[in-house]
Amino acid sequence: MKFRKKKRDKSEPLGKNYWRLWTAHATSNLGDGIASIAYPWLASAVTRSPLLIALVAVASRLPWLVFTLPAGVITDRFDRRKIIVAMDISRGLLALAVAIAVTTQASTLPDLNQVGSVSSLETNWFLYLVLVITALLFGCAEVLRDNSAQTLLPSVVEEKQLESANGKLWSVEFVMNSFVGPPLGSFVLGISIFLPFYFDSTTFFVSAALIATLIPSMKPIELPRKSEKMNFRAEIKEGFGWLWRHELLRPMAIILGALNAIGALTTAVFILFAQEVLQTSVLIFAILGTAGAVGGTLGGILGPKISKRLGSGPSLYLTLLSGPLVSLIIGLSSSWQLFWLLTAISTVFAVLWNVITVSLRQSIIPTELLGRVNSVYRFFAWGSIPIGTLIGGALVDLMDALGDRELALRTPYFVSALLGLMLFFFAAPRLTTEKIEKARHEGRREGPGEG
Repeated sequence: MKFRKKKRDKSEPLGKNYWRLWTAHATSNLGDGIASIAYPWLASAVTRSPLLIALVAVASRLPWLVFTLPAGVITDRFDRRKIIVAMDISRGLLALAVAIAVTTQASTLPDLNQVGSVSSLETNWFLYLVLVITALLFGCAEVLRDNSAQTLLPSVVEEKQLESANGKLWSVEFVMNSFVGPPLGSFVLGISIFLPFYFDSTTFFVSAALIATLIPSMKPIELPRKSEKMNFRAEIKEGFGWLWRHELLRPMAIILGALNAIGALTTAVFILFAQEVLQTSVLIFAILGTAGAVGGTLGGILGPKISKRLGSGPSLYLTLLSGPLVSLIIGLSSSWQLFWLLTAISTVFAVLWNVITVSLRQSIIPTELLGRVNSVYRFFAWGSIPIGTLIGGALVDLMDALGDRELALRTPYFVSALLGLMLFFFAAPRLTTEKIEKARHEGRREGPGEG
């Protein structure tokens, strides 16, 4: 009996509410995985301009720069669970609109498996504008939804379970987003170009329904000062000030912003790199997506163990060092198999970074400020992505104008490797295990009402 009791205490199950949240997360990320194949391939069939393709990515990430701070105020003012439901429904409607638009234009698009060899293609401006507008609206919904989702988890599990709960969420996200979704997206895309978008729309509606059924049984979330008149400027300032005064989170947000901007240089026109340098078909492009799933799953499972064994600081150093090394090798190669392996390795470290830093923020930021401080953190961390994407697209476009298309598509990887190495030397002394543990200890000591 004593043995059984000890075993139950040690297992500490996450509970049915968490697993319902996990299922909703898995469902929506299945749709994202399908979309990760369908949207880039559609964009490449609509236009072959590196800058125009990059602008679609910029539109999807621009809300992280311009809408993140107001989204933090909204997250702290309104029911975070209901925000998630509303944003999933909104994204489902947007995906449905894209599906209908593509259905009406399907006969005008080139064969998807041959599009990489098309030397000149007249831009389909109707579908291009649909992609840009919906990408911008998707981004706004994603900002509000994701900020609410990260601040929601502490109301579902205990603080000591956060790293385990986050690890499982990251694992299933990569499995669905990168392992199950892309091959399924490739198969569905092969049947009809518009079918993946209808599938994507359905997953958002299913996710919304799951979260809606979860809401009544969850622990209540206190919404401080709800009766007061909303003052966006003052409340944003409060969240911004808290983060800026924090000795660890301030540099951590800035470093992550630089890291994401550097990564965005290479993702801006990756679809063109995959088609023209790696010579991928729709199926091979989908297989490339599974690398993130393998690395993400391993990172989610092993992340807490690696962090515990090496310490938080060295674990973050591995992420910072893996980026420039991977970028350099990819820039010099033309093998999609090598690209797959390197992507899997780099994703392990990316998830390791997230497991450490997201759990840290959730445990040390005061509850009443969690939405706003988290949004300010993401303003720095994610707001840099559209800037990096735009620079990456413009860089390729400029190099392409000089006459060497292949070198133009490789250049962002070389630039990324150089900048990533410089970032490591800047970040290493600022992200030590000692500083991380000190911040975690002080956060627990001060409690939710101080800091």
